[in-house]
Amino acid sequence: MCSFRRLALALALSAFAAHFALAQDSSSSSSTQQAPQQPEAQQPPASPNQGAVSVQARLRARREQRRAQAIHDVYSHLYEIHTSMGYLRWTPGSSLQRVTLYAWDTGLTRYYNEKLGITLDGRGYYGTPFVGIGGPLNSGVTNPAISMYNFMGGPTYRFIREPRYSVAGRVMAGLAHSNFSGDTNGIPSDQFGLWPDGNTFIISVSAPLDYHVSPKLSLRIAPEYVATGFGSTIQNSLGFTGGFVFRFGKQ
Repeated sequence: MCSFRRLALALALSAFAAHFALAQDSSSSSSTQQAPQQPEAQQPPASPNQGAVSVQARLRARREQRRAQAIHDVYSHLYEIHTSMGYLRWTPGSSLQRVTLYAWDTGLTRYYNEKLGITLDGRGYYGTPFVGIGGPLNSGVTNPAISMYNFMGGPTYRFIREPRYSVAGRVMAGLAHSNFSGDTNGIPSDQFGLWPDGNTFIISVSAPLDYHVSPKLSLRIAPEYVATGFGSTIQNSLGFTGGFVFRFGKQ
């Protein structure tokens, strides 16, 4: 009888312990499932200013791309031919006043990149200087026609390259051949105070300014300094050439 009571008490304690453990486990699971979830961090919406800046950046990039392509279309040609008319205020003799010389000018430039090229140039100058009334031996020659032919070469470098215009520097040197006695009735030109016929050096420093009508055609004006060496002296002169430029070939 005593043994039966002890067994019943042990079973009652075991049932109570199992019920308590089951209650604790259920309470823990419920608290875990019902725990509130933390809200996810949200990205701030893009402001209208950021969108406008992005659009402007894309527009600028497209403009720069079009500009770069336009520059390449003009300056990527291999050859350039110029044909021009010229004007020069020149001293025809040591004791004579300056005379206006008018010229034709043509040349070819071969470019090695979009900036640097080598130019070959040929031109002829013509004028009628005043040599005095009567001239030597009463020849009656007062304004003889004179001419000068020049052959030069040298580098050309583009300092400014824009889609519509360019500015370059050009330095050339070469040979100047004169014909000052062709209109003096067979009298040597130095008898009229003109430089004697002959050959000498010529140096030209100019700044061609081009306005591009199309990638292959431009209008050009080139202010110019010219130095010649007739009569063992140096004639310093200023003038300009103006005309057309034609481009062809690809680098």
